[in-house]
Amino acid sequence: QVQLVESGGGLVQAGGSLRLSCAASGSTFKINYIGWYRQAPGRQRDLVARVSFGGSTSYADSVKGRFTISRDNAKTTVFLQMNSVKPEDTAVYYCNAREYNVYGSSDYWGQGTQVTVSS
Repeated sequence: QVQLVESGGGLVQAGGSLRLSCAASGSTFKINYIGWYRQAPGRQRDLVARVSFGGSTSYADSVKGRFTISRDNAKTTVFLQMNSVKPEDTAVYYCNAREYNVYGSSDYWGQGTQVTVSS
């Protein structure tokens, strides 16, 4: 099992910056990908950014050039630096860890942190 705890959400003005953190614990050696999803009211949960065990990163088109995902050397904490935020970035942001195993894949989720961007 993997446990994820997010922090860093809040209220920010459009054009500002915010940094989210996600601390992973438990069987972190099983994680193949770790990253961030977001869900706005009435919308589905979408991938924002993720990083692979090997360090490869991927981003949603809507955040490319504005958001940066990184992790610490121990690979147990992942960060999302959000710059030039827009009102449409308002959502609950969830940390996700994915494990690929003989059964397919397993997803672990944090509790979510609210990000609100005011115009």
